Amino acid sequence: MKNRISAKAASFTESVIRDMTRQANAHGAINLSQGFPDFPAPEAIKQAASEALFADVNQYAITWGAKRLRDAIAVKTSWHLGLDVDPERELTVTCGSTEGMIATMLAIIDPGDEVVIFEPYYENYGPDVILSGATPRFVPLTAPDWTFDHDELRAAFSERTKAIILCNPGNPTGHVFTRAQLETIAQLCQEFDVVAVTDEIYEHILYDGADHISIATIDGMRDRTVTINSLSKTYAVTGWRVGYVIAPPDLTSAIRKVHDFLTVGAAAPLQEAGAVALGFGREYYGKLQADYARRRDLLLPALEEAGFRCSRPRGAYYVMTDISSFGFDDDVSFARHLVAEVGVAVVPGSSFYSRPELGKSQVRFCFCKRDETLNAAAERLLTRMHGHGSKAWN
Repeated sequence: MKNRISAKAASFTESVIRDMTRQANAHGAINLSQGFPDFPAPEAIKQAASEALFADVNQYAITWGAKRLRDAIAVKTSWHLGLDVDPERELTVTCGSTEGMIATMLAIIDPGDEVVIFEPYYENYGPDVILSGATPRFVPLTAPDWTFDHDELRAAFSERTKAIILCNPGNPTGHVFTRAQLETIAQLCQEFDVVAVTDEIYEHILYDGADHISIATIDGMRDRTVTINSLSKTYAVTGWRVGYVIAPPDLTSAIRKVHDFLTVGAAAPLQEAGAVALGFGREYYGKLQADYARRRDLLLPALEEAGFRCSRPRGAYYVMTDISSFGFDDDVSFARHLVAEVGVAVVPGSSFYSRPELGKSQVRFCFCKRDETLNAAAERLLTRMHGHGSKAWN
């Protein structure tokens, strides 16, 4: 009998992050695993979405994105990143950044190519590379600052290297690449003729004076960078699935073709609302940063008091923690105990590594939640850890 499952599909698991949300729901746990806000999206964009629906903007938009949204993306990219983008030739609206990433991989990768990925990495990147027929080459980011070694990065590049994937600011680490680090990466991209594929979905969520620098703005990188983004995190609409990809015209043409046959297009009424969101003034983003800084600074002390060793994030809304002092065999057993017995869901660290043993002493918390949610989680972590059969809490 023929094997009915492809070798590609058999080579990776379903999303651990989404599975932890299901476990949180099953156990009535507080969900600090999957990175979706539990607070409402801005009223203005919900109203815009509603108006678009009732104005019968309910049929296909232009495949690569409604003109109003593409124009809004170009305007915001200009004032925020300092990049002039042609909305007719350099922009593709996708079904979230997730589709943007796989459409990009399928558009630029051939079987036998290699793709460099920093690890720990957002769990989709590995399967995306495999599905596109490439071989991933992993370069470690070292805690607590999640920095890379120049020699290790250089050793990952070769004549077979087609692309490097960056997440900046980083999921799951919260690392924000410095200009010097980006220049190192840019030099290697130019030396080996490599495309930088950068996921910048957390571009506005920064702390402690960190600056977000897009690698597309580094000298020599404008024409060899694919910048992927989304409405999801900045505007608290992870369920809308409206993302976008900025790339030079030749790459955009290829990405648009793949996108067309993957999904045809993102939801038309939500694209109209997205244009409203992208028109928000700078004060919106300042408040966003302040709100997330408060949430981070609410959760971090509670985690540390509960016995977690935390890496302090400089961007995004995740905290990677070391759990080795708790005495569990691995991160998966710890996460199962936490969701079932303590009532808090986290993501096992192994899901962010190419080899599970590299993450067996880590778990990730997210803090994109209301203060009440974070306070309730903190209370459970501080009061329910005792007396539930844990091997090390005392």
